Amino acid sequence: MSHIALTALVVRDYDEAIAFYTGALGFELVEDTDRGDGSRWVVVRPGGAGAGTGLLLARAKGDAQHARVGDQTGGRVGFFLYTEDFAGDHARMVAAGVRFVEEPRHETYGSVAVFEDLYGNRWDLLEPAV
Repeated sequence: MSHIALTALVVRDYDEAIAFYTGALGFELVEDTDRGDGSRWVVVRPGGAGAGTGLLLARAKGDAQHARVGDQTGGRVGFFLYTEDFAGDHARMVAAGVRFVEEPRHETYGSVAVFEDLYGNRWDLLEPAV
């Protein structure tokens, strides 16, 4: 069966992106391989997520890519981080300095709050309803 394994996220700097995703969001660094040309293959994934799921942190090259850092989805929520402990993860992320752009809300589909990563990309922190 086919599946989407990685989603590329254009970042300004590998090390600052790794620090944010592993520190503030609690992701795991899966791979950080020097490609020999000044670029790296950097993959992170949410802690506890299974193999085959991750973000490829791709350092921007050229003006067009640099212009997209932080606005890859035109200001819409483009990334969805599912949790089984909304309140705990929300509190931990707030304490780590993650900027939430709204207060948590409880919808028919679950508990959700929109946050921004270090570049301004919008994410949903979402605990689906049971």
